[in-house]
Amino acid sequence: MTQDDRIEVPDSGSGVPVSGPTESYDVHAVQEKWLPVWDAIDPFRARDDSSAPRRYILDMFPYPSGDLHMGHAEAFAIGDVVARYAFARGYDVLHPIGWDSFGLPAENAAIKRDAHPADWTYANIETQAASFRRYAISFDWSRRLHTSDPEYYRWTQWLFLRLYERGLAYRKASAVNWCPVDQTVLANEQVVAGACERCGATVTKKNLTQWYFRITEYAQRLLDDMVALEGHWPDRVLTMQRNWVGRSTGAYVDFVVEPTGAGGVELDSRTVSVFTTRPDTLFGATFFVVAADSPLAAELCAPASRDALQSYREQVARLSDIDRMSTEREKTGVFLGRWVRNPVNDEAIPVWAADYVLSEYGTGAIMAVPAHDQRDMDFARTFSLPARVVVDTGGPDPEQTGNATTGDGVHVNSGLLDGTDKATGIARITEWLVENGHGRAATTYRLRDWLVSRQRFWGAPIPIVHCPGCGEVPVPDEDLPVRLPDLRGTDLAPRGVSPLAAASEWVSVACPRCGRNAQRDTDTMDTFVDSSWYYLRYCSPHDDQQPFDPAAVRRWMPVAQYVGGVEHAILHLLYSRFITKVLHDLGRIDFTEPFAALLNQGQVINEGRSMSKSLGNGVDLGRQIEIYGVDAVRLTMVFAGPPEDDIDWADVSPAGSLKFLTRAWRVATEVTSEPGTDPAGGDPGLRTATHRTIRDVTLAVESARFNVAVARLMELVTAARRAIDTGNGAHDPAVREAAEAVAVMLSLVAPYTAEEMWSRLGRPAPVARSGWPTLDPSLLAEETVTAVVQVAGRVRDRLQVPATISEQELRGRALASPAIIRALDGREVGRVVVRAPRVVNVVPA
Repeated sequence: MTQDDRIEVPDSGSGVPVSGPTESYDVHAVQEKWLPVWDAIDPFRARDDSSAPRRYILDMFPYPSGDLHMGHAEAFAIGDVVARYAFARGYDVLHPIGWDSFGLPAENAAIKRDAHPADWTYANIETQAASFRRYAISFDWSRRLHTSDPEYYRWTQWLFLRLYERGLAYRKASAVNWCPVDQTVLANEQVVAGACERCGATVTKKNLTQWYFRITEYAQRLLDDMVALEGHWPDRVLTMQRNWVGRSTGAYVDFVVEPTGAGGVELDSRTVSVFTTRPDTLFGATFFVVAADSPLAAELCAPASRDALQSYREQVARLSDIDRMSTEREKTGVFLGRWVRNPVNDEAIPVWAADYVLSEYGTGAIMAVPAHDQRDMDFARTFSLPARVVVDTGGPDPEQTGNATTGDGVHVNSGLLDGTDKATGIARITEWLVENGHGRAATTYRLRDWLVSRQRFWGAPIPIVHCPGCGEVPVPDEDLPVRLPDLRGTDLAPRGVSPLAAASEWVSVACPRCGRNAQRDTDTMDTFVDSSWYYLRYCSPHDDQQPFDPAAVRRWMPVAQYVGGVEHAILHLLYSRFITKVLHDLGRIDFTEPFAALLNQGQVINEGRSMSKSLGNGVDLGRQIEIYGVDAVRLTMVFAGPPEDDIDWADVSPAGSLKFLTRAWRVATEVTSEPGTDPAGGDPGLRTATHRTIRDVTLAVESARFNVAVARLMELVTAARRAIDTGNGAHDPAVREAAEAVAVMLSLVAPYTAEEMWSRLGRPAPVARSGWPTLDPSLLAEETVTAVVQVAGRVRDRLQVPATISEQELRGRALASPAIIRALDGREVGRVVVRAPRVVNVVPA
């Protein structure tokens, strides 16, 4: 913003208003004064005119569940520091806002209120928007978007169709949560403690045909491209993503199913492959386990075991995957009346169905090596199955202790592998499997394809038509968006099918290809699809011809700094990275990672625990702002600690923050020198403190140590106060220099106070666009002090040293002093007591 862009604002009637000693700082009056001024100036609109280098700062957009809460207050205060610093440094900043506005809570609210989900959604959006404005976040409001707008979800549907064309969107049968009372599919968040949140019925599993995105095609690229993110994303987030993708190297091993089942029944023979990262332990496989809910279990089951399996599957259907994978649960299972042949020793081992193996993992079957896997050992002991040690780790016999040995060791009882170590054994057995036609080397991933189907109303409809003659037919681009019908209240309640499936008039449609009677797909998309590309839409949010303008995206992307909670470390970030790579492969964008840098904030807790109504420890953000003002709340959030740490509201002091802001404001009100006065003749000590603070705050902000930046500002305010009270007084131009530097730098965290200070100093609004204080390196000369060096308690030398000298460096300088060497007169040094930077005492031996 240029000088001409600024507008005049009312002041106290003179160029440099002066306050009397009795004037108090009215935070609410200051807020009411400056908010409309900023609305008129619109200082944070991205220019996008090549007048300055661009910087894209993005906060993870909110869900409109109600008004802003304490978590929002922390997250957006932190993101605003980053954005406002970029503005102050002269960048053309894109800092947009929008709402992730589709989702289940709105649907539930609509059922309760006999309304449309949009009513609740957009009312909450307006509430949050007003709160964001009051909270003074530096958003470019001209780029506001909502994912539930048809103008947005048209392009979400367009994205689905591009994935469908590349074979990356497909349908298959999969298990879903099913409420037998409401006769409807439930999302995971609708299942509470294994029961339907609506009616309390026990939730079961049911196979339905669902839409998936083939993210597994990108598994290795998702891993490889993380190299470019190292040092720019938190290490723990990269680790979480690597673990989620879960690359494993090993081998597929083929087991032949015996044609004879229990009781001598002749059955079909077949081969079943299992993946293992430890093929070297094949000689220790003593039984075979398949996921109880997998089709394979039913296919392998002997007739005599089918009733038992069916009963067991019903039991397993009531368990979550987390329950099934728990190491604390007692192991359960059913013998399927079949055996498979271990290819390395031709031993027949029994086949069991169990809940601790998941159908989504590998082939849904494992070879069980109880001596070296604890879950296998627990299962073996429950059902009296044998364990065979094949790796000698030097530990006690697992069959005696019940504790599997999992460390590395030497192979034993393993035929051709005996005497080899782990690496040699894996290589040798893999080679043997390949040569003998019993397996192959393989790399697998824990990552599973992305289930995007949702059987609910308030989401983007999947743009596919099902025709009896043509099959799956994509809706033509020119017919997008496929709009949601007008359903509300009881029309959204479960009635055996999803709300869209029950809307018969909406479902019935002519096939886009042949014109015959057909039906729309009645699923809506996972809201993670909406948020997987929204950062691109911000670059040209009003484009009605394409999802984003490629030229605008090239100008702004990738996002320079992404800010949000670590709870999104896996799914949202992984899906966004996937969609970015797909769009790159489509030739739509020229980069493969959407977020160049990532900053996570912690949680706001109270009294050591997460805030909740049941605990009675919630803190109302609106009430905190009413008591202390916006700036004090923002300052408290930023000053509490490093951004990634949790903030316990019981341990911080917004009242203390308000006191500091009042002190800073008062310094500005007492300055009497004219704007533009040359500070060169001012107090050199205060000038040095000011420029050191500029240096320190700059370094702290750029390294995301925002709390340190605040601490340095507090020190500078104290120094300015001292200069006014006991130094050259309020007319000293060094005081003005300090006050102006505080106002600009404080604007990152306390914009209202900073703007009021800037105005009181006779400067035009907005302070946020006034430019970062200029650092004078000549004023950074390091302060020195005199260090006294004693030998046996007697002063022998005095050294001029930096005030910040370390104890180790001061010790070295003292012992190297010629005067000290002479005083020791050849004696050995016994010990050296250092109290940096003032005293060193050398004690001879």
